[in-house]
Amino acid sequence: MITQKLLLHFPQSATEKPIVYHLVKDYNLIINIFRARVTPEEDGFLVLDVTGNEEDIRQGMAFVKSFNIQVNEANKGVRWDSSKCVQCGNCIPHCPTEALYISDKKSRKIDFNSSLCVECLSCIENCPFGACSSIF
Repeated sequence: MITQKLLLHFPQSATEKPIVYHLVKDYNLIINIFRARVTPEEDGFLVLDVTGNEEDIRQGMAFVKSFNIQVNEANKGVRWDSSKCVQCGNCIPHCPTEALYISDKKSRKIDFNSSLCVECLSCIENCPFGACSSIF
């Protein structure tokens, strides 16, 4: 058994399909949904863990892609735009995993390690310049 964290981007035409149901029932996958925005009026996003054997996950993702859904491994719903960041450091004390950190102590340059991000959204609430955002 393996677990993969995935970001699914749904086109508007696929938002009303019971895709997660079929992943569980037809492909024997365990699904843990972290965040979701899926409505009939717009494109949708889903951040989830998929657990199962490699072949079931491969077949399940092939099924998902048949609906023109984009599947990105290890992607996050949180975005950091370095061009909007003014290096104020306001985000640093609010990031519990140190995904946002000072990469150069001399220049006080801030950087983002997306693999450490747990999508707590504290950065979004505390960034006065909109460098941190969410796709949700």
